[in-house]
Order: sequence, then structure tokens, then C-alpha cells
Amino acid sequence: MSEPSTETHTFQAEVQQLLDIVVHSLYTDREIFVRELVSNASDALEKLRHTQLSEKEIFDDNLPLEINVTTDDTAGTITLQDFGIGMDHDELVENLGTIAHSGSKAFLEAVQQGGGERNENLIGQFGVGFYSAFMVAKEVKVFTHSWRPDARGWCWTSDGSGSYALEEAEGQRRGAKIVITLKEDAKEFASSSRVKGVLESYSAFVPFPLNLNGEKVNTVGALWMRSPAEVSEEEYKEFYKFQAHAFDEPRFWLHFSADAPLAINSLLFVPQQNLEAFGMSRMEPGVALYCRKVLIDRKPDQLLPEWMRFVRGVIDSADLPLNISRESMQDSGMIRKLSQVLTKRFLKMLGEKARKVPDEYADFYKNFHRFLKEGVVSDPTHRETLADLLRFESSRTEPGQHTTLGEYVDRMGADQQEIYFLQGGTRSSIEAGPYLEAFTARHLEVLYLTDPIDEFVMDHLGSYREKKLVSGDRQDIQLPDLPEAAGGESLDRETGQELAGWIKGKLGERANDVVVSERLTGSPVAILNEGGAMTASMRRMMAAMNQDADLPPEGPVRFEINPRHPLIHNLVRLRTEREEDAAAVAAQLFESARLAAGLTEDPAPVVRHMNEVLARLTSAEGEAPAGTPPGEPQSSGS
Repeated sequence: MSEPSTETHTFQAEVQQLLDIVVHSLYTDREIFVRELVSNASDALEKLRHTQLSEKEIFDDNLPLEINVTTDDTAGTITLQDFGIGMDHDELVENLGTIAHSGSKAFLEAVQQGGGERNENLIGQFGVGFYSAFMVAKEVKVFTHSWRPDARGWCWTSDGSGSYALEEAEGQRRGAKIVITLKEDAKEFASSSRVKGVLESYSAFVPFPLNLNGEKVNTVGALWMRSPAEVSEEEYKEFYKFQAHAFDEPRFWLHFSADAPLAINSLLFVPQQNLEAFGMSRMEPGVALYCRKVLIDRKPDQLLPEWMRFVRGVIDSADLPLNISRESMQDSGMIRKLSQVLTKRFLKMLGEKARKVPDEYADFYKNFHRFLKEGVVSDPTHRETLADLLRFESSRTEPGQHTTLGEYVDRMGADQQEIYFLQGGTRSSIEAGPYLEAFTARHLEVLYLTDPIDEFVMDHLGSYREKKLVSGDRQDIQLPDLPEAAGGESLDRETGQELAGWIKGKLGERANDVVVSERLTGSPVAILNEGGAMTASMRRMMAAMNQDADLPPEGPVRFEINPRHPLIHNLVRLRTEREEDAAAVAAQLFESARLAAGLTEDPAPVVRHMNEVLARLTSAEGEAPAGTPPGEPQSSGS
């Protein structure tokens, strides 16, 4: 029999570039190569198990689905063998000699964009972990045989310097056996104790038996398939770290099983930290989808609502069709049903946390409230349940304390039909503004919205328990009459209306309307939004989200004057004595009201005009500074 011929191939240029990065730049600790190769072996076994369900003939079908690691400190080698899917000649060339997959290209792009920064977890995201072996290898041999009965065995050999050899290898079992001859400075990985420590750190939850020199290393399998009563808190924490590639411990978790309407076994975790809050990129979905412990998708985009992307864990359903793909997931009625069941159960768990351990929930809310609010906006199916989980400060709570929408409604008077809220940067700015006083004087509670997106959330929510959610700066709010003593003595009706008409004439088109207020008690003036118009805070938020967007023009505003305020009384008198000065004061009041309403982007012109008005009023003759038109600021600042 003639000797099998050997083929010599040159690595694709991108592969050589990738090898250089992995070997010389990527990792801070070379032991990671063990984790990567074990992970690849586990993937190969998953693929084989999946194939066994659809194929009648499998080569070497009696082999156990396990991973065997052996060390030889005399020969200076470490060997990793799986009885998985295996590879044929073309697959060896494609998978180990070229970059034919978008994931590998994405890996190179990610490293280049990161300026070569080291990141131990980066490579596992792109499926190129095999090349990490060359960090420690003087030579790598891959003996493999495909699952196909008519395939032949092959041996792939390379020292990573630029080429590899392929030759037929008789007598190979199904799967792959990787034999690594270690470099002199990496002989530690030929030690059983050293490798055992690595396996226990990184591969303790591999879903297949993992043996080191004949001894099983992983003693915990698919944790989500076990009864919660059988799982310890420490096992939950360790599983979370493994599954989520996390270094922290989970905040809390949901271990949930059901038989109807779908067979479900799930284990979901809430992390300690919200990475998006630290300015990092948008989090990717972190819940893997399994069917009878067969991996379908590690990061399915459509499995759970987008707002739940902070959740980590595993969902396993025996009812899912095994041929489901990422492309068909969003069209699968069964996936939608699975999503609804799990989302509903997760929200129920959050509700239970809020009731039973409010301090723990409050800390969760502080870190993850943006996701819940995103859900209110984007997930109408679960909007009402999400609304129950929202928290706000209010005029009835102490600073730093929060209330729920439900608690607000429970405190409402029998005649109150609306839930009132005010938007502002801080609690103190809301309380210092002109809008709260109308509600305070009438003993009406107001929610304080201090998150920029809160008003957007309220707009999408619309109502809660059939009570309409209404911004307190709207002009069309119907409030009860003020108590007799509130706000002091009022101008008579005729004087007030005459003053309002005169101010409207001076302001012109800058004010849609000027009216005598029935709501103000402590502030001299205020600008109110017309019902349905986009508020200033919503405009600012939309501009921040999309700086190139064409925002609708600023809606018409109503300027209200307080007939009880001393400044308005004085304005009446000043108008009869020095009308030009009165016009300047009226204009300043209007611009100050715009500033308080958040309608002025640049306050500098308002401040300049105020200084000019003060100069005019304090001059002996009441003369305006040179170059200042009477009654008009230099700029509205809008």
C-alpha cells in the first residue's frame, strides 16, 4: 500500500493576520486556549446531537457524546478529543485555513477598531477560538473524521508560521482530536493539576461529560432542567457567571418551569450592573434558546422583547421545532407564545420583588429603570404591567422617596379624574417653578418626572386605571376653584382683562394668547402649553436622540398673568405713569416665563434684557439705555 500523499496549503492572508493578533496581542492569560478548545468541542457535540435527530446513518454512532482531555508531561503535550460532528477535507480547508465566515471578518474588524486592545472575552464572540492554541503550541495536529459514513479520516498539521499540511489518516474515530505539542515556556499545560484548575474555572458547566485523564471534571449539567429545590444559591451564582461570561454575581434570578401552554424550562438572571448606564454600547440579547438541551440559538433577537436585553440566562422548550432558524423566529407563532409566557412571568417576578423586598427592588429600579420605560413605549402587550413597576417622586413624598401610579390613584379624591405630573431636571427645579403652585393650593398631588424620557413614557402610556395622565403645564386643565385666601387680593375683572389685552398688543405674535390666570398663586406669570402640542422637554429629548431630525415648529403658548401678585398690581400702576417702562417689564416677564417653561435655549439675551429693564427703572428719568427698543428683548432665545 502506498503512503498517503500530503497536501501543503498556505493560510489565507486574513488567517495569518488573525493568528498574529491572537498569538501576540489578544490575550492577557494564555490558559484561555483551554476554554476555547473545550467550547469548540462542546459545539461539535451539540451539532452531532442535532444531526442524530434528523439523520439515520451516523459514522461511529455508538461513541459517547463526551469531551476527553489528556496531558502528558513527559512528551510535553495536551490533547483534546470530542466525538462530535467532525470534518471532512473541504471543511478542514474552509474552517481552519480560510476566513469564509462573517464572524471571523467581524472579529478582525472589532480588533482593528479597538486599536489592538486586549480583551479576553472578545474571541469567543466570533468563533475563531481554535487559533488560540498557537499561543502555546510548537505544533498543532487535528485528527478528524466526519459524521458522514462515506467520509475519510484526515490529519491537519501546522506550526502557525504560514502554512498547513493535510493528509489522509486511517483508523480515525468520529469527531476531532487536537494534539498540541507545547512550547518550552508553555509546558505547564502538560500538567494535570494545572489544566484541572483551568477546566474548573472556565468549563464547569459544559453540557457534556468533560473528563481529564479519565476523571470527570464537570459535575453539574443543564441546571435549568433541575428542580429549583435541588439547586443551591452558589450553583445559581456560578452558572450565571459561566453562562453570562460575567465576573459579578446576579442580582436575582427566575427559575421557572411550565407544562402549558408550552413545555418550558428556564433560568433567567438580572445582573448587578447596567452596562449601558456606563456609556457602553447597546447590550445584546443574553438569553440562549434550547430545545431538549439542543442549542438552537445563543443570542436569539426575537425570543424576548428588546427591552429585556439586560436579562441573561437560558430558555428550553421541548415544544419548539428543531429546524427553527434565526430567520424564521420572528414569524413563528410558537416563539411569540413562548416570549409572552416568559415575559409575563418575569414581570410577575419583578412585581413580587417590589412588594416583598422593596429596598432590593428600589436598587434594581435605580439601575434598570430605563429598560422598563423603554418597554412602556415599545411593548403595548405588557404596557399596563410595566406601568405598575414605574416609580416617581411626588409632591406627597419626601425627597428621595418614590411612589407608584397605583398608590397615587389610591390617594386621589373621589372627584379627581386625572393623574397630574410635571417634568423638570430636578425635584427642586419643579418645586421652584410656577406650575406646581396651582396644585399645591388645591391639595392635589403631582408626580415629579426628572428623567428626560419620562414625559415620552407618559405620552405613550396615556392613562392608568382609566385615569388620564396629564402634564401640569397644560392650559386646558380644569381645576377646582381656589380657596378664598389663596394668593391674596385680586385685581378686579375689568382691570385684569384690560391689562391682559394691553400685554397681548405689546407682545404681538410672540404670545398666542394672554389671559388672567385662575391657577397661579405665588408666581406673577406662567406660559402654558396648548393641549396636544409637543412640550419643551419632549422637543429637547427628540433633538438629543436625533440631532438631524426636523422637529415640528414650536406649538402656540398661552401667557397667563396672576391678578393676585404684587408685581402685576405694580405693572398696572406703572402703565399709567410710564407706559414704555411698563412695556419693557411686560416683555421681560414674558421672556422669564419662557425661560421657566424650558422654551429658551440660550438664556443670555434674557439676562441682558433684564439688566436693561433694571437700568431703565432705576434711572432718574426712567430712560431706556441707548439702542434698546422699548418693551422688547434683544432676542427671544427660542
